[in-house]
Amino acid sequence: MKVTKVTVLPVSRFNYVKVETDEGITGVGELHPASGTGGTPFVPRAAVEYCAEYLIDKDPSHIERHWQHMFRRQLFRGGSDMMAAIGAIDIALWDIKGKALGVPVYKLLGGPVRDKVVCYPHCQGSTTEELVENCLERVDEGWKFVRWGQPETSGVFEAQGHALLEPVESMRIAEEQMARVREAVGPDVQICFDVHTRLDTAHAASMCRDLEPYKPFFIEDPLRAENAGSYRTLARQVRLPIAAGEQWSSKWAFREVVEEELISYARIDLCNVGGITEALKIAHWCETHYIDIAPHNPLGLISAAACIALCMATTNVAVQEMPKQPGTVDTELFPEQIEWQDGFAFAPDKPGLGVEMDESIAESRRGSGGGWPPLLRRNDGAFTNW
Repeated sequence: MKVTKVTVLPVSRFNYVKVETDEGITGVGELHPASGTGGTPFVPRAAVEYCAEYLIDKDPSHIERHWQHMFRRQLFRGGSDMMAAIGAIDIALWDIKGKALGVPVYKLLGGPVRDKVVCYPHCQGSTTEELVENCLERVDEGWKFVRWGQPETSGVFEAQGHALLEPVESMRIAEEQMARVREAVGPDVQICFDVHTRLDTAHAASMCRDLEPYKPFFIEDPLRAENAGSYRTLARQVRLPIAAGEQWSSKWAFREVVEEELISYARIDLCNVGGITEALKIAHWCETHYIDIAPHNPLGLISAAACIALCMATTNVAVQEMPKQPGTVDTELFPEQIEWQDGFAFAPDKPGLGVEMDESIAESRRGSGGGWPPLLRRNDGAFTNW
């Protein structure tokens, strides 16, 4: 079997990568929409084309060999655009290998170590009351976790496209939200709180101390991602579990926080870090430091399926991000999806990732695949992270 074609399918804001073979077996991966300058995916799409030049006429089952070649083919290696391209192709190659052998991908990764994967949804609300109501709705549906993000202090976007987030005011709202949500959902539902890299070290440390009484499962991305060493400073000041890593695009970016055990949960993004192949290495490395993984997955159903395959075959898994309940989203585009029941996702016992795309629907929804994320401002006009 040989690779005959590699193409990018932009569908709304998502970008899927299709790898075709001469035996008619096709694999699909997902290109991270946040890669590229300002969320514009043109650079990672070009990176897919660059990788495709090498892949044509190659045996798709030689996944590690292809990963190494695509990575080392660059003189200056490891940028987020190239790693997103490698990740999308890597996921598609695992999909092909599973289909060719007639087994689910998770069985190729060592087989299942669990029967199902606990997940958390995205909860939201423009007011604290709406947030509490939305969290209770998710609990009533069977979710064991709730999650929301660092609140903006003005959700009304200006003409320039910027909302406001003033740190001290946002921290006060965050504590109020967590107190109300904890009271509403009770002690047995786990809370994940995503700071979205919006705070500096001093503010993050102060807020974490204020949130301790509500026992969140973890505080996600409390600091900006550029300098992993800053987690050393934060770790000395807080007692809450910290989750980080969604913006890091290789095993080397994780090195410092893993080896020094500066985080409790590794937020590996398969579509950003180089696919299943690289994610496996990071997950096993984390296991030696008793760090669980909580894979980042705000993307489409291909990413979700790849994450569940990884979690099914990995021992050190805490929870899987799953923004919406599988089987309720894009059922026309993806008539076959991973399964979900009572807060847990299941890897279907089907060859490959177990997800099938209707390409005619994809063509009818062809879009830009970009335009995300927006920016935030502070009250004095300075920019802060989204």
